[in-house]
Amino acid sequence: MTPYAELCVTSNFTFLTGASHPEELVTRAAELGLEAIAITDRNSVAGVVRAFSALKELERLQGEAREAAEAAAREAPAIRSQSLTDPSSRQRVAQVPPGAAPLLPPDQPLPRLIAGARLVLTDSALHWLALPCDIAAWARLTRLLSLGKRRAEKGACHLTRADLHAACEGMILIALPPDPLEPDAPRANPDAELREMLRRCPGRSFLGAAPVYDGRDQIRLDRLAQLSQQTGLPLVAVGDALMHRSARRPLADVLTCLREGCTIDNIGTRRLTNGERRLKSGDEMARLFHRYPAALRRTVEIADRCAFRLDELRYQYPDEAQNGEPAQDRLARLSREGLHWRYPSGPPPKIVHRVEKELRLIGEMGYASYFLTVHDIVAFARSRGILCQGRGSAANSVVCYLLGVTEVPPESITLIFERFISKERGEPPDIDVDFEHERREEVIQWIYERYGRERAGLTATVIHFRSRAAIREVGKVMGLSQDVIARLSGQIWGWSSSAPDEDRMRDAGIDPTDDRVLMTAKLIEEIIGFPRHLSQHVGGFVITHGRLDELCPIENAAMDDRTVIEWDKDDIDALGLLKVDILALGMLTCIRKAFGLLVEHRGQRWTLANVPAEDGTVYDMLCRADAIGVFQVESRAQLNFLPRMLPQCFYDLVCEVAIVRPGPIQGGMVHPFINRRQGKEPVEDLGPAMMEVLGRTYGVPLFQEQAMQIAVVAAGFTPAEADRLRRSLATFKRMGTIGAFRDRFVSGMLARGYDGAFAERCFAQIEGFGSYGFPESHAASFARLVYISAWLKKHHQAIFTCALLNSQPMGFYAPAQLVRDAREHGVEVRPVSVNHSEWDNTLERRPDGSLALRLGLRQIKGLREEDAAWIVAARANGYPDVESLWRRAGVKPATLERLAEGDGFAALGLTRRDALWAAKALQAPKPLPLFGGDGEGGIEPDVILPAMTLGQEVVEDYLSLRLSLRAHPMELLRPRLPESLPHSAFDKVPHRHRITVTGLVITRQRPGTASGVIFLTLEDETGTSNVVVWTKIYETFRKAVIAGRLLRVTGRLEREGVVTHLIAETVEDLSELLFDLGGAVPVLGPIQSNDGRADETRRPAGGSRRGSAAHHPREQAKKLFPSRDFH
Repeated sequence: MTPYAELCVTSNFTFLTGASHPEELVTRAAELGLEAIAITDRNSVAGVVRAFSALKELERLQGEAREAAEAAAREAPAIRSQSLTDPSSRQRVAQVPPGAAPLLPPDQPLPRLIAGARLVLTDSALHWLALPCDIAAWARLTRLLSLGKRRAEKGACHLTRADLHAACEGMILIALPPDPLEPDAPRANPDAELREMLRRCPGRSFLGAAPVYDGRDQIRLDRLAQLSQQTGLPLVAVGDALMHRSARRPLADVLTCLREGCTIDNIGTRRLTNGERRLKSGDEMARLFHRYPAALRRTVEIADRCAFRLDELRYQYPDEAQNGEPAQDRLARLSREGLHWRYPSGPPPKIVHRVEKELRLIGEMGYASYFLTVHDIVAFARSRGILCQGRGSAANSVVCYLLGVTEVPPESITLIFERFISKERGEPPDIDVDFEHERREEVIQWIYERYGRERAGLTATVIHFRSRAAIREVGKVMGLSQDVIARLSGQIWGWSSSAPDEDRMRDAGIDPTDDRVLMTAKLIEEIIGFPRHLSQHVGGFVITHGRLDELCPIENAAMDDRTVIEWDKDDIDALGLLKVDILALGMLTCIRKAFGLLVEHRGQRWTLANVPAEDGTVYDMLCRADAIGVFQVESRAQLNFLPRMLPQCFYDLVCEVAIVRPGPIQGGMVHPFINRRQGKEPVEDLGPAMMEVLGRTYGVPLFQEQAMQIAVVAAGFTPAEADRLRRSLATFKRMGTIGAFRDRFVSGMLARGYDGAFAERCFAQIEGFGSYGFPESHAASFARLVYISAWLKKHHQAIFTCALLNSQPMGFYAPAQLVRDAREHGVEVRPVSVNHSEWDNTLERRPDGSLALRLGLRQIKGLREEDAAWIVAARANGYPDVESLWRRAGVKPATLERLAEGDGFAALGLTRRDALWAAKALQAPKPLPLFGGDGEGGIEPDVILPAMTLGQEVVEDYLSLRLSLRAHPMELLRPRLPESLPHSAFDKVPHRHRITVTGLVITRQRPGTASGVIFLTLEDETGTSNVVVWTKIYETFRKAVIAGRLLRVTGRLEREGVVTHLIAETVEDLSELLFDLGGAVPVLGPIQSNDGRADETRRPAGGSRRGSAAHHPREQAKKLFPSRDFH
């Protein structure tokens, strides 16, 4: 085989250009026996770590194959053996299904990975492949890319020749000139630029020669060889690959269409003429370059010179020493101080011992600065009154508790420090901290200010094509009509990652046997999972002691004042870089606002640490599943589980949070746990060692820490080995790493006297965690917020609801359901009023001393906070009419219309229509004081407008406020639905009796582990009903289940204790009834009046501003009564 290194490869991280994943490219290079492969994306290194990880995985697979061969003492089998003929190369190659290993003998050398970039300059027709030879050159490359990205808008990079000249030291630079056979090629005239680069980078500058495969390649190579002689740059062969196999050519054309904004029918000469822009073997390249063998040899010589490897990158923590006090000493001092303020009566000896152990290990690992970094971030937040709390595995650390990073007392849970830091693992810890979602930006900007943009950056997140986006974009490229695209995408549930199958196509009225439809479906399936662009992670920060932009390029984010590195969390984990997660949590915002309202209205001061613990009335409330708005336990699944769990203490909440999760469900742990807790089955005695681990959870493993402890006490694992088991559980579906641990686990239990079947069952339960199992420490952190929010709801419902509404968007339920729940708990809710409402929802004292909730101006759709501030500031003793508000507050007439539509003038004695009529009479953008009342508002004659029906008022309430205090839509529709049973009558229905219910869909859930089952919550005027839609019923009534806003469901009512479910048998979409809710007048169209001003013929007199009812009623119902869907 001819030695060859491919030095020019474009992955799909050159967005909408490359047609293969980095992993596919590396795997194919290994199959082809290439010496090396360079990932050279356009002005980017975003895909190189994925290629690096893929190469590491190939090394692992080869190592396992070698061990198996040695153990079997026979010839090593190939890792895979299935093969087929690749028509693009006429070779026998491996057939590699997605995620499978390639056909590689254990002794075959793997290709080296060269991390580089293809530099496209703003002042040059040449492209330059920049391949760093050492770590210093890599630092210069990433700084160069950061320079170009920081001076451009998101997604762009502006670099010049001067920038490249200044940074080229230590890099191999390969020029890719314009095609010399193109008509305008002579005008490019790159000679001078090539000679200049040769002068600046002697011995490291080359001229790349890439075939085009149009029948003229030998002429093209001759021209390039001539240019090489003229300029002195040695010629080097490059494949300029876009894909790993030629089968991706149609997808490459689709990507070109997406990039260029054209369709496949008018792509013209931009289409690839063949599938040759794929990776090729050395023998194939030797045939193409048979007249220039030196160009081929140079590829290997260059690869040998590019000695830099990504695993050379070394992360250095920021130095957090202060006033000459070393970081470790400062951490020890802060921990000692934490012992005093956390345990004013003295810390338990066990805690003191744990602190000493943790500090010793932190010192050995050199992590003190990291802990201090997180401490300082949390300290800043607290200094600004921003609520925050650490979560995740960090709650396994007593030091984190003493530093104030976490809030869960260590003695309340089982601590396994190895879950957080492992000396053997040698990886940095990962501390996640939740902050108030409305004030997290203050923390983010403080981090930038303290460390500088060159030392701190948010990690990226890769936005991939999912089903709906793939259908829309590929369908448009392939020439499908908008109607067909809409019908196809309407068949997809939420964030699905699968292409529409034949049944879905038929449901959408599309012929699945049509050739173009078949090709479109195939392309949709291929593009799903492709990266679309980079976005910013929800809060992962990388902070360094030195320059971050010498590790990875930094670019501008779409949000102002934010910068992002090119790598995502998996990339930085693969390279061992530290990340601090600065996360946003809406419930912390809600709790902080509730604490503020308690000070204001009750004179009580509370913190996360001093809310009264173990309040029996709080647990009683939760046992009744009275938990709307309560953190983590307000979903339908949790509300159904609470009456079965019957929590009585904090640890019960920890279990509650953890058990209604995919991990325990997949592991078959839910039913044994609840049956044993309820005394329906005995707790199996597993022996003293196992019961010490599982005693509190009735012999059932619920937490990741328990899986680790079982491995230690029952299977003889060391703590470090147990941690590796935990990590393999999180990746075994993707990486296939669980087999060796199974054998080790089962044999370890057998050696300690456990039964074989029992050992297998234990491992099966642990394996069920997959990547979903909760750490006990994380569940405890969340359980604390469950308790605090439940305590607020129990004792201060009005305050809690007010805080929830002022913290939107957050949580499981929309404002309409939160307001309804408050009213059902006896809270008076008062409407929006221009004379009483602030921007936020507020509380007003009633004569009996209780608090009423006044809806705020923020509830009015489309009203700006700035306009609300002017309205509040100028109202003094109140506004007598619409015009006075306009004149005094100086807001635009459009703002007055928003207020009228929200019925904000009702307290002035004006109906919605009267107020809107008055608002539309004001035509000037703002009043002009100089001219008083002349001409601005005009003289509006008195007009008697027809009164709105209750149905019309309710519709307008929902359109403007997303809720109504007047009536529920089902209350108005009930006379038209006599067969539908109200929710309040469920108590009288026998178990398994068939009934029909109708209600608004307020939530839809399709958990990933529910085997396609969908859970609906229907709301009528008397309550909410839980509906279970099994897979077959879902497939039959798919359109209604996915898109309906008013559903009529017939099924059997099943009862388990106080929990009731309706098991759906038929589902009907009655959304069109919502269109008629207002009576004879179309509620979503303008209400016309014959009365008008002299200068107009007709004008709207009603409350609606939504235009005509031209759209389908079902689509309008979606906007009128939106549901919250969870996938």
